[in-house]
Amino acid sequence: MIILIVLVAAIALLAVSLYNRLVKLRNNRENAFADIDVQLRQRHDLIPQLVDSVKGYMTHEREVLEEITRARSAAMQAGTIHEKIEAENRLGSALQGLKVAVEAYPDLKANTNFLQLQSEISDVENKLAAVRRYFNNATKELNNAVETFPSNLLASSFGFFREEMFELNYTERETMEQRPDISFK
Repeated sequence: MIILIVLVAAIALLAVSLYNRLVKLRNNRENAFADIDVQLRQRHDLIPQLVDSVKGYMTHEREVLEEITRARSAAMQAGTIHEKIEAENRLGSALQGLKVAVEAYPDLKANTNFLQLQSEISDVENKLAAVRRYFNNATKELNNAVETFPSNLLASSFGFFREEMFELNYTERETMEQRPDISFK
């Protein structure tokens, strides 16, 4: 009888330990996304300044500027982590379109305000890349715990499921995989 009580107590202790580990991993992931949120807010604050700075130069690229504005608005209204990931990927694609369009305006590329804003956005994008890596690492740890034995026996019962990574969207990935065009003109 004592052996049975000890065995039940050991199993209960293991279950509590596994549950607490899953909670810590989920909270770590949510904290990591909070870091991303800070950088996204900073990015959202810089975008209107960038758009205003570019508007005077880019009369033909109105669609690009409107898409950035729509994408920023959607990103700011996104509620869940999944919605934010989708909206931010759309905004990233819109900003890539702006980078391409800017190449056609040499006067704009030499404008001090534009250069400063471009530098600030580049800094935010670098910070975003770092916090995305941290978020994805936290997500990977949670996913590993949710899917591996013995914690997988408890995970779904307590509402722990595999979570989505914050990955580059198709357009960004395609751009990243292209060779850089280097010329010394």
